[in-house]
Amino acid sequence: MSGPIDKTPTLDDVALMAGVSTATVSRFVNNPEVVAKGTAERIRAAIAATGYIPNLLAGGLASSRSKMVAVLIPYLTESIFNDTIQAMVEELSAAGTTVMLGLTGVSEKRTEDLIRAALSRRVDAIIFTGPVTPQVDAMVRRSPALFIQVWDLPEDPIGMAVGFSHHAAGRDIARFLMSRGYRRPHVVTAEGARANMRRAGFVEEWQATGHEPPSESAVQVPSSFGHARRIFAEIRRLPDMPDVVVCGSDYLAQGVIVEALAAGLRVPEDLAVVGFGNSSIAGEMRPTITSVEVDGARIAREAIAAIRKHRPNQPPAERWVDVGFRLVARESA
Repeated sequence: MSGPIDKTPTLDDVALMAGVSTATVSRFVNNPEVVAKGTAERIRAAIAATGYIPNLLAGGLASSRSKMVAVLIPYLTESIFNDTIQAMVEELSAAGTTVMLGLTGVSEKRTEDLIRAALSRRVDAIIFTGPVTPQVDAMVRRSPALFIQVWDLPEDPIGMAVGFSHHAAGRDIARFLMSRGYRRPHVVTAEGARANMRRAGFVEEWQATGHEPPSESAVQVPSSFGHARRIFAEIRRLPDMPDVVVCGSDYLAQGVIVEALAAGLRVPEDLAVVGFGNSSIAGEMRPTITSVEVDGARIAREAIAAIRKHRPNQPPAERWVDVGFRLVARESA
């Protein structure tokens, strides 16, 4: 015969062990930062000792806040979003918010399913990097959650957008290459809306100054180191060898550089290369990679600030936050 089952630890048990009021324990559970450090340590130890598990859903329903945020990105492997997402998760977690990280891939159905799942859990916000379908639009507009599109500045965001102009980034890459005297660019574009905006900005600026249209290649998303061998083979078959390759990511740029060096070409003397995203590899590669830097940490800060200010069923104070970008010139171009 089994013995009696111990009762589930309660808020009162934690308060008694920590020597504080239940209201203080509740404040700690909902926002640890508002409780004095010494008191917080006692409460944390009491929670561990009693095995108390806060009912965050019940607390969230009472206060209309769930303390949960969904972060949805297409992929993690060789992703240009990684620095931004890491900064978001760290800051949200430090503030006592639970982060639900979802990988949408490129499937519209999977994206819609993940957004539906997040909304069913009454998240306070959804941070999103993908394209918005009519189904996503309809779901999100009916929800009190704040919808934040990052890495983009759409004309009419559902909630708010924190990003930059991809068209302007492409334009500035073209201007930079013209200033360096390059004449025969080869543009590699991933199959995505943002990459195509950068391509359009580059091509429009390049041709507006009287240059011939650049040669081009397309790759699947995510663009990666592994695509470089095919791209380099295509370049070698062109009637006129380009003098610079414009890549949609630093990982692809790294691969093109490796292929060029293996073929006996000098970078940038025989073939220059430009990346995008200013990942850590851009500064560590030899030669170092010229790239476009986007302030991912600021995107994270702006998104978190908006979540903290947001009130359900009210429009955000700001609909657009333009964080800009910076072209970082290095050895590869």
